[in-house]
Amino acid sequence: MSFVIDAGARIGSVHLRVSQLERSIAFYREVVGLQVLERGEGTAALGVSGGSAPLLHLREIPNAAPLPRRSGAGLYHFALLVPDRRALGLALRNLLASGIHVGHSDHLVSEALYISDPDNNGIEIYRDRPREEWKRDANGNIVMGLEPIDREDLLAEAGDAPWEGLPAGTTMGHIHLHVTELPTTEHFYTDVLGFELVAQMADSALFIAAGGYHHHIGLNVWAGIGAPLIPETAPGLAYFQIVLPTEEAQMALFARLQAASVPLRTDRGTIIVRDPSGIEIRLAVQGST
Repeated sequence: MSFVIDAGARIGSVHLRVSQLERSIAFYREVVGLQVLERGEGTAALGVSGGSAPLLHLREIPNAAPLPRRSGAGLYHFALLVPDRRALGLALRNLLASGIHVGHSDHLVSEALYISDPDNNGIEIYRDRPREEWKRDANGNIVMGLEPIDREDLLAEAGDAPWEGLPAGTTMGHIHLHVTELPTTEHFYTDVLGFELVAQMADSALFIAAGGYHHHIGLNVWAGIGAPLIPETAPGLAYFQIVLPTEEAQMALFARLQAASVPLRTDRGTIIVRDPSGIEIRLAVQGST
């Protein structure tokens, strides 16, 4: 791969379709710990304190019926990265108090909690271990695991501190997608967009990143090879952002997309494109989101 995406590329805001906006707002505020930053007609933007841009946008699709998990190409989960382990312990305590099912995994590079919102949109809340603790295999791939978290130790990390929602400094760490199949998907994200392949799970999942991160995007075929895109009339992922640090980095991607004859359009400085599964991606510049 000759072209590499700018090392400062990251995942920006995630935009979801939901069936009942007020129910979703209550869930994301009380269970997840996000704050409502903006409200509109059938829409809401959520984030954390500290003046950061919204992390999550919700748009109501009236009378939409939630689909079962793994129903098609689209969102597997989006992942909120908290700044430290204490914040993750506080999040775990609040999730357990809410009574919902909480999955968890120690990925060696990170510790992660997994939940679903009322429309079955997957959510991860996680903290990273320091990069110097990440290990690589003989091929240079980052080693990630699926070990259980020591929940009691994580809860002890939180101590008796009060729950005040997700803290300032929380970001959209990565996004994980169900895709239709892997070969053309890998070509699009690595050969065209320039993400680097950092890990893979046999022939069922790939993990790609910019700047040496453990992964900014996960890509799997766990909904089935050939799975169709979740329809726009159902709850699910509307689109997500990839944020570039400079206009030059964005224009480099624009040139790559044009050279690969990938259909695209622009809107107020944002490049809008779809991956081979039909998932919409918006390529924006830092500060314009």
